[in-house]
Amino acid sequence: MPFSLLPKAIFPALTDITPEYLRDHGRRLLMLDFDNTMLPYTSKIPTPELLVWIDRMKRGGITLFVVSNSHKQKSPAFCRAHNVGCVTHSKKPTGRGIRKCLERCGCRPDEAALVGDQIYTDVLGANCAGVMSILVKPIHLHNIWLKLRHAAEKPWIWIASKRRVFPK
Repeated sequence: MPFSLLPKAIFPALTDITPEYLRDHGRRLLMLDFDNTMLPYTSKIPTPELLVWIDRMKRGGITLFVVSNSHKQKSPAFCRAHNVGCVTHSKKPTGRGIRKCLERCGCRPDEAALVGDQIYTDVLGANCAGVMSILVKPIHLHNIWLKLRHAAEKPWIWIASKRRVFPK
């Protein structure tokens, strides 16, 4: 698949994505980055809004599956507690974790989307794997390294926003 740092869609937050939007785009599987997409790096406690969103997606027929680069037990513990599939050590932007998820879910790339907060891992990984890439704003940039990374992504976000029509 083509190398691209441009997301196919941009949403303000994960919870703004709807099952209807995904189904309208032919997607039945939503792969989720975990840290700073679902929960801040600094928290293990989901917001009530996130829990309602997870339930809404499941009731809407969307399979949710975390694909995380993390080596920590935070994401697997969350996934077990909320009955969400999980692949850790996914090595995004390589396609390793994405392919593993697609295989486990019995899903083709054109039936899946991956949402995350980072251009250089989540968006690039999704695009190279042939999966619809969705970018969301990071939940919390709590240190200088995250702030610098986000600043380096701004030109790609700007270019993407000029080339595509995004949902509100």
